[in-house]
Amino acid sequence: MKIFVTAGGSMGHINPALAIIDEFKKREKNVEVFYFGTHNRMEKDLIPKLGYTYIPLEVYGFSKNILLDMKNIRLVKKAITVCREWIKKEHPDIVIGVGGYVTYPVVVAAHKEHIPIFIHEQNSIPGKSNKMVSRYADLIGVTFESSKKYFKTKGKIIYTGHPCGAWALKTPKKKKQELGLDPAKRLVTVVAGSQGSGSLNDKMKDYLMSLKRKNYEICYITGKYHYDEYRQNKFPKNVHLFPYMDELPGLLKISDIVLSRAGAGSLFEILALKVPSIIIPSPNVANNHQYYNALELAKKDCIYLLEESTITTAKITESIENLLNNEELRLKLKVNMDKEDVQESASIIYEKIKELIS
Repeated sequence: MKIFVTAGGSMGHINPALAIIDEFKKREKNVEVFYFGTHNRMEKDLIPKLGYTYIPLEVYGFSKNILLDMKNIRLVKKAITVCREWIKKEHPDIVIGVGGYVTYPVVVAAHKEHIPIFIHEQNSIPGKSNKMVSRYADLIGVTFESSKKYFKTKGKIIYTGHPCGAWALKTPKKKKQELGLDPAKRLVTVVAGSQGSGSLNDKMKDYLMSLKRKNYEICYITGKYHYDEYRQNKFPKNVHLFPYMDELPGLLKISDIVLSRAGAGSLFEILALKVPSIIIPSPNVANNHQYYNALELAKKDCIYLLEESTITTAKITESIENLLNNEELRLKLKVNMDKEDVQESASIIYEKIKELIS
């Protein structure tokens, strides 16, 4: 069996793509994976290390610069041609698009070559690329039921949940000692997103400075682009900084609570692991989709939602310590998370794709 997978730009797209690939590898004796990504973003380094055939495509997201957009139209057309050549050479059974502008030429090429197409949407409000290619898709998987109304398509739309949830459950626990943490102290993990967040880092700084006499520890993941600058601050010893954390679910498993952005992958890892959480959506994303991701779960009392514009040092301290010290509230969140979690998302996707191509 051969599958073409395309996703790129951020771990929010890449991780669910990898979770789907893992499910195919688990369920199929022989599966060949061809991964189409950008030529200049994180997947270009990550995917080849995993041993998959990687096809870089030079395309960019559209902007308001007419000259750049005209150039990009030419690049997209060229990328479609490249993808059609790969399809004719390898004859894939399915093309799987998991988000990001790089998916557009791959899905269009698959449509032109009459290859079955599955796309997956992680966010409550679909991204621009997925909305554009949805008319070509034979099957669309959504993480949130509410996303269905945004797709105007003849293809079948199914509720699958997010494939990163089950993936998170399989991740081994981290060991506190190996991370320099005190096994006897409670742990609050703060995740500023895979790219980091300058605005969230700024708002958290005074809070972290105030932790000298607290009886819990903070594991603060700044994001790679902010780490060197952020570690210049002389934080108390119970604040532990990391630029990035491989296999983050392993850290979440040993955390008492987590404060996180609202990328769909992060939310559904938290949901699967039942970690009581405070969610601060990034306001700097398309369609404010992180807020709506979080709102879907906040309405069901699965998470505690804070908007970035409202937070202060006092608000952060109050929110974290109220949740950390309130066992009844943490239990309530865990019970509600258990009701909403779709742990077999990748399995659902695999089985529906098999039905599609059989």
